[in-house]
Amino acid sequence: MNEHGQSRVEWTVVASGIGPLLLAATDQGLVSVTFHAEGAAREKALGRIEERFGVRPTESASDLLAGPIRALSAYFAGEPRDFALPLDWSLSSGFNRQVLRELATTVPYGTVVGYGTLAERVGSPGAAQAVGAAMGSNPLPVVVPCHRVVESDGGLGGFSGGLETKRRLLTLEGVLPEPLF
Repeated sequence: MNEHGQSRVEWTVVASGIGPLLLAATDQGLVSVTFHAEGAAREKALGRIEERFGVRPTESASDLLAGPIRALSAYFAGEPRDFALPLDWSLSSGFNRQVLRELATTVPYGTVVGYGTLAERVGSPGAAQAVGAAMGSNPLPVVVPCHRVVESDGGLGGFSGGLETKRRLLTLEGVLPEPLF
């Protein structure tokens, strides 16, 4: 057990409808989802986890990751899903954590919310840009659905996984139409 009370941190890379995802979990729950999990992106994510927990994550798909792997597989197979997974919020804190928890519990599958509306929900009207920063720092994208946060004028806004990834997730959830070609 390390100084953070974690006895283990495990990771694996899984295929998804938006490319390879690195999933990492602790005994507390899923702690990280990383887009485009190849090469430098994978190493950066593992380094961040190692820095936070003081232990190098072990590559494994044991019981810690079985639930998240099943849930994400079902999600990408088109089964409407709000993720009922244990989450470890260790990679988020303060305002960002507050916003992400609000997002995770109040914006269901197939819906969207504006940055400003989410700011109001956490008691910080006028903090739309700070909400955008919280979305960009989300350590659990897809599971904590930052892709569901959009601009008030209907624009997609930004997305750490890239706008094409955001479009694909919103299309999967039926928010956007399938492309014509």
